Amino acid sequence: MQEPIAHPLKISRELVRGHRLHFVAIALLALLSTAGMLVLPITVAALVEALQEGGELVSPAVTLVAVGAGSAIFSALSSYLLAKRGQQLLHRLRIQTMTHALELPLRDVRREGAGNLSARLTADAMHVKSAIDIGPVQLPTAAVTVAGTLVIMGVLDWVLLLVTLASFLVAGGIVAGVTIALRRTYFAMQTELGDMVQRFVAVLEALPTVKACRAQRQVAGGLAESARRAAVLGTATARMESLVIPAITLSQQIALVSVLLGGGARLATGDLTIAEFAAFLLYLLQLTAPLVMAASGLGTLQAGLAARERFNELFAMPTETGGEPAEGAVDVEDLAPAVRFERVTFAYDEQPVLCEVGFTVPRRGMTAMVGLSGSGKSTVLALTERFVLPDEGRVEVLGWDTSTWPLHELRGRLAYVDQGCTLLRDTVRGNLTLGCAEPISDERLMEVLAEVGLADVILALPQRLDTVVGGESDMSGGQRQRLALARAIVADARVVLLDEPSSHLDSVNEQRLRDAVDRIARDRAVLVVAHRISTVQHADHVIVMDDGRVVAEGVHDVLVDDCPEYARLVRGQMVKAALPAVV
Repeated sequence: MQEPIAHPLKISRELVRGHRLHFVAIALLALLSTAGMLVLPITVAALVEALQEGGELVSPAVTLVAVGAGSAIFSALSSYLLAKRGQQLLHRLRIQTMTHALELPLRDVRREGAGNLSARLTADAMHVKSAIDIGPVQLPTAAVTVAGTLVIMGVLDWVLLLVTLASFLVAGGIVAGVTIALRRTYFAMQTELGDMVQRFVAVLEALPTVKACRAQRQVAGGLAESARRAAVLGTATARMESLVIPAITLSQQIALVSVLLGGGARLATGDLTIAEFAAFLLYLLQLTAPLVMAASGLGTLQAGLAARERFNELFAMPTETGGEPAEGAVDVEDLAPAVRFERVTFAYDEQPVLCEVGFTVPRRGMTAMVGLSGSGKSTVLALTERFVLPDEGRVEVLGWDTSTWPLHELRGRLAYVDQGCTLLRDTVRGNLTLGCAEPISDERLMEVLAEVGLADVILALPQRLDTVVGGESDMSGGQRQRLALARAIVADARVVLLDEPSSHLDSVNEQRLRDAVDRIARDRAVLVVAHRISTVQHADHVIVMDDGRVVAEGVHDVLVDDCPEYARLVRGQMVKAALPAVV
């Protein structure tokens, strides 16, 4: 199992944690490579001196090649080991991001948006990886190289060193100013990119509707505006970054001219030898590379730090929590009703949805909940599953207040089929056994599929139970609903929650579905949000909701006579059913 990332995320700490010797080896190899780079101009000076004096050339030439090759090999090994460690950290970071996102409350996930969460796995993760490549080793190495180079240049000729430092002074000021501004710009740009991805994902989910409305260009225009804002921020970033390397290059050119002029004068006075002057020039030319690396690396590091802040924002969001069952709780097997609401009030972002709702769902049989759209029916199911918590009142499942259930225990007693009959892009088997702790035999899975009238459909698929749902082997809306119901049957939960399960079914398959639900309801509680009168008529118990309140409970025949709201719903359904005959 992967070791969790500590919060808040500290990149260097996570790189080292548990792998100190690995990181020590990386640092030693980097230092050896740096030492080789610092020694290289001196070996060149030795070769120049040997040429001047007509001495033996093989030894200085071999030394020069050995130092250069050794420096390159050590650098390559250090970079590879660091990249390997970085990929391991990225692996853990992505796993923790996905796990944490899945454990967030639904309200927080929707507020954050799928696109913004996904961007952390892609763009933000790569920015962190770039920061790993630059920050822990390369920037310190560049700093050591610059410091070592300046010291050696001072030893060779301190006057020319002062000339060099004066030439690079302006570049240092520009780099410092750009570095300060970049992190804020990177953070804004990455947030904008996440919003753009979120909008694009939402459009793809609604693509059939977009195409049917011939709105591709209209929708693309909205996406283009989001892309434009990201481009503006990207341009601002590029404008600041573009100042860095030209400033350093100009400083180097000024320094080179100044050193050539000053060095010539000092050669003429005998204060400097030709070998020393050659070494000094090599160090000056060599100084640019680590300075450019440091300057560009600081920009990359700012992007990585901005991405790190976005990860920390996510990890700081609290996940769903659950307490332990209270002592002396009602016996969940025999005495308690399946679901009980007691004066429950709930609002979404201060928009009232439920007001002092109270009802009881019996331990066995089918309870139908009806009402106009927006009356709060689906919210009742969300509160029962504890996707959200009530603002006031008490929600009980099998005798326990949902706030006292450990979440995995609570949801283990509930089977839930949402209004969209959501399926994962997984095999039929994977969808049927989602959340099952023990393997389920193929025979049992086919029995359940037969119950909902899907056995022949699944047997006709290319890989049968191992066919991936979606893409070329996608199912119709009605088939997806029946497969989602089959998943609820396989779960063998004590309470089954169905959110409008028959909305996409024809009369034949609706009857199959009703028969399957009736079989479930013989020994379990079924709470179904329903609009079709055919679903409600044979329910054991009907709850009527209107404008966030329970206005009546009872059976169909009694409610038709005694509840005006219910009677209006029934008349509306009967009129709709009669319309085709009239036409």
